[in-house]
Amino acid sequence: MSERGEQRSTIEALAEQVRRGDRRALARAITLLESTRDPDRLEAEALQQKLLPASGGAVRLAISGPPGVGKSTFIETFGLHLAARGHRVAVLAIDPSSRISGGSILGDKTRMVELGRHPNAYIRPSPAGATLGGVARRTREAILACEAGGFDVVLVETVGVGQSETAAADLVDIFLLLVQPGGGDDLQGIKRGIVELADMLAVTKSDGDLEAVAKRTAAEYQSAMRLLRPAAEGAVPVLQCSGLTGEGIPELWAAVERLQRERKANGAWASRRAAQSKRWLWSELSESLLAALTGHPEVAARLPALEAAVEAGRMTPSAAARELLASAFGGAGKPRIP
Repeated sequence: MSERGEQRSTIEALAEQVRRGDRRALARAITLLESTRDPDRLEAEALQQKLLPASGGAVRLAISGPPGVGKSTFIETFGLHLAARGHRVAVLAIDPSSRISGGSILGDKTRMVELGRHPNAYIRPSPAGATLGGVARRTREAILACEAGGFDVVLVETVGVGQSETAAADLVDIFLLLVQPGGGDDLQGIKRGIVELADMLAVTKSDGDLEAVAKRTAAEYQSAMRLLRPAAEGAVPVLQCSGLTGEGIPELWAAVERLQRERKANGAWASRRAAQSKRWLWSELSESLLAALTGHPEVAARLPALEAAVEAGRMTPSAAARELLASAFGGAGKPRIP
């Protein structure tokens, strides 16, 4: 058998193992999909194509919130509740990256020990790397792999909260924003963009002495959401919950299911996924074109001099970019470095 034939056979075997629910195979598959090595990309694409028909059946839920809101505690309690109800839950925990090793810093899997041991749950930490948006470069592919592996709920825990976190909304069906009691400070600290994109809000730590404060915070956010979101888009559910006691967790999942039913009934669920797939195409196209451009021999030869000219103020960035494009794709009358 040729080398290419052996690769195809290996990919088919890996895809079959993933579809059968083999967790080790799923881990290997996600590692391949996340690989940045050029030799791995064609294999990763072939694997993704094999898994695609078995994907798409899960509820995709992104969970974001400011530092200290208790995302990991919430996700563990939430995941255990879903697992106990018979759901198979995959958690993609996106961690900040080490500048030295490139690996995950927080290691969220170590903070969800009980969920990690549950037979109906799977936790995969991934370093964010240089990717903005609170997600990793290949989170989309990891979601599809988990779905192909039989998980019907995929939870994406983003790095934190901020303007760039809005990219996570392009990967999921429902974007859940967690906020903590004392909403006044959060309303100032959380960027408006991410609040506007939230499909649901949940005030965490709604227990003990903080329960009354959490109730006031939820009321503040309900009022704020009426101002931030057009009435035509419908009311954004604002709930209270406690990752510590589990209070409010069943109600939150019921709200997710209700939102799922409504959006599937009016076509919004399918149209959102279709729009996300289209944006995914353009994202891949942009990155692939940039990689091809910087790898072009003429571009590589001209780039240092053009960068120096731009840095020195002798040339505009737009003129330099046009010359690089002309070097790669041809074209008459291209500008020269002054």
